[in-house]
Amino acid sequence: MTFATRRLRKIVGALPPGITLVRAEDFKEWQLDIRVLDDNPIYKGKTYRLSFKFNINYPIDAPIVTFVEAPGITIPMHPHIYSNGIICLDLLSSGNGWSPVQSVESVCMSIQSMLTGNTRNERPEGDADFVRSGNTNPRNIRFVYDDPTV
Repeated sequence: MTFATRRLRKIVGALPPGITLVRAEDFKEWQLDIRVLDDNPIYKGKTYRLSFKFNINYPIDAPIVTFVEAPGITIPMHPHIYSNGIICLDLLSSGNGWSPVQSVESVCMSIQSMLTGNTRNERPEGDADFVRSGNTNPRNIRFVYDDPTV
């Protein structure tokens, strides 16, 4: 049994409430749906889709995690989520907040928590310019993680 197969079996049996595996045909890209389980009016009743892209150095390197659109599914509004799906979260940055002990489940739970605690129904400052720049790979972006208000 390959590492990817073992990892997939483990995640399918251990997904927390509000997180559903949608697609994991290989160990290159997985898609999971997440829901915020509390009564946050911004996200209540909505489902969002995450894409996890893994490189050959995973779990040493963080996966590339972004929100993606699907039929009936949009990118959530949040001051740390750009309208192209890129998430500004230190946990997702190789070398900064990422640790090989993190897992797909823990990343989903962190993002779920980030959404749960949000009270601002807005995009990050400069969202339109950021998206227009065409950068769709979070690994090529230097974020400054200093917003304790969200």
